[in-house]
Amino acid sequence: MFGGTLRTVLFVIYIVVGFVVANSHHYFAHLNGTKPILSAVIAVVLWPLILFGVNLHIK
Repeated sequence: MFGGTLRTVLFVIYIVVGFVVANSHHYFAHLNGTKPILSAVIAVVLWPLILFGVNLHIK
């Protein structure tokens, strides 16, 4: 049981860090369409790529 709880806590931390990184790179600035929302979701999930300089904005 403890392994499942630890996995859940690590997943939540990963997502929270993803929100912070995506927000600091302005992925939540203009969520007025499908593409910006999709870019924000991808940025939250793939936040380590943002730290390496990959642009995840969908055009």
